Amino acid sequence: MSRITEVKVAPLYDSRAHLTVEATVTLDSGAHARAGAPSGASTGTHEVVAFPDGGVPAALAAFRDRARSALIGLDAAGLSSVDEALHRADGTPNFSRIGGNTATAISVATAMALGVESHRPLWKVLARSGVDGTSFPSIVGNCINGGRHAIGGPEIQEFIAFAEEKDPADSVRAAIRVHGVIGEALERRFPGQALGRGDEGGWVAGIGNVEALEILKDACAKVRDETHLAVHPGIDMAASEFFRGGQYRYRDRSLDEEGQIGFVSELVDRYGIRYLEDPLDEEAFEGFAAVTRAVGRRALVVGDDLYVTNVVRLERGITLRSSNAILIKVNQVGTLTDTLATVDLARRDGLATIASHRSGEVPEGWLAHVALGIGARGLKCGVLGGERVAKLNELLRLGRANGT
Repeated sequence: MSRITEVKVAPLYDSRAHLTVEATVTLDSGAHARAGAPSGASTGTHEVVAFPDGGVPAALAAFRDRARSALIGLDAAGLSSVDEALHRADGTPNFSRIGGNTATAISVATAMALGVESHRPLWKVLARSGVDGTSFPSIVGNCINGGRHAIGGPEIQEFIAFAEEKDPADSVRAAIRVHGVIGEALERRFPGQALGRGDEGGWVAGIGNVEALEILKDACAKVRDETHLAVHPGIDMAASEFFRGGQYRYRDRSLDEEGQIGFVSELVDRYGIRYLEDPLDEEAFEGFAAVTRAVGRRALVVGDDLYVTNVVRLERGITLRSSNAILIKVNQVGTLTDTLATVDLARRDGLATIASHRSGEVPEGWLAHVALGIGARGLKCGVLGGERVAKLNELLRLGRANGT
């Protein structure tokens, strides 16, 4: 038995200096662990609620009043019993009383404490069938920020270096180098002007979507030539953010769904995009399927806002063949048990999984363990900033420990 003897939840600042929460879970063996929960800015409508009305103070009060006593004495060994208790204590379908971030922090900290107790790394606690820790995720590195993550940048939210190497050290090196080459290109293009960086560490400049894609494509090509490593362009359009009144509204044009599908397909072909996230609105399951039919053999078509790591929404996407990949974010559903149910469904149907950070991150490495444990095709965590580099460094440590 691995009984919980104490759970503490406390406030914590994320990388945007917004309040989130961290949890510390102690077992009767004395094993304990702490984990913080990240927060997103670009969020899907169907995500669980990060915090109840009243924010972090209300979440802390609700935890004390509703959840703490329900957790003390539980056997954490199966993890699901803890996560089920969190759902019961909250009593809503979307964690609107204690908050999805509170549930996330407790769930992850419990799994980490189980690992401490059994002398196993977190990834082994979470490992899915057939995952042996020798196949590492590609790095999905945000290099230029736009949309909700930047002020004055392009409408497309992220311009990504998708580094596909077996050795995590090579993937990390390639993605970081692309970020650096882009910075050099922007300095040449805007001499003497201040350049900024967005929420996820990508560059921010007064450029449009096409100009950003040209810079990204050239940077990836340069790094491939320099290093002979496989790194190619990717984008997260976060299209729901600029979809209004049935139109995808760019600064220079408005497109209906058919026009958006054509535009996205053209971008994939012109710029060699290998990673394509949220090209359409979060309710466009059939439109996603059209995109996947058009470009799915050349690129990962990734649903984030479309699925929000939710089993029911993924089932619909599988039925319609909406995508060939899914983004996985623990705090979109609130617990590891719910997350792993979605992962297992995706794996059974052959969808690639991408374990992802949030724009408001915590400087911890547990996401790297999630990525390795679920056999993820990619780890999306940015390439700059201590909270992002913490994940990359942890992946490097796992690579060394597992013999890569």
